[in-house]
Amino acid sequence: MKPARVVDLSRREYGEVWKLQQELVAARQRGEIADTLVLVEHPDVITLGRRQSSQANVLAAGDIPVFEIERGGDVTYHGPGQLVGYPILALDDRERDLHAYLRNLEEGLIGVCADVGVSGRRNPGWTGVWIGDRKVASLGIAVRRWVTMHGFALNVATELSRFAAINPCGLDAAVMTSLAREAGRPLTVEDVKPLAIARLGAALGRDFSAG
Repeated sequence: MKPARVVDLSRREYGEVWKLQQELVAARQRGEIADTLVLVEHPDVITLGRRQSSQANVLAAGDIPVFEIERGGDVTYHGPGQLVGYPILALDDRERDLHAYLRNLEEGLIGVCADVGVSGRRNPGWTGVWIGDRKVASLGIAVRRWVTMHGFALNVATELSRFAAINPCGLDAAVMTSLAREAGRPLTVEDVKPLAIARLGAALGRDFSAG
């Protein structure tokens, strides 16, 4: 396990954290910091990935801020009740397979689902984590000189009606679900953070308590 650390930002505006990610990536490239998992909950925001369909999949943003960013994938909504994670990791020669990296992120989040008593799965042909036929986590990454940024959004107790502003990842908003909904009991982002830290650490080969 490689030594790494967690930076827990609680709730922060998207633009502030996007800038912080860029600073952390540069610092990791220079070897000034350890691998880092940033955890955060954002106020309402829509982000557009590099896929050409992203803009067309924004249906009714209204007063929700929209950011065009450098990650892969389509349009995504972030908001209260959602745990967002940005791993800033320097991938070594054995780790430089981005498909495998995405599968490892999924594996960690599937483990979180199991921890709260629901059965998460992959959906062939789609990136992310599903519970039955509903999607509970979205993934989108970018890599600069083999340092990762962006990451995942796990719906813990998200207000699912907010997804109606978009076609999330090109899908109908009705496909989205949350851990609380599927578990049939109240769950909070704070409940899920330690589960995510442990499961992602195991899946990514990082000891997030050692940085």
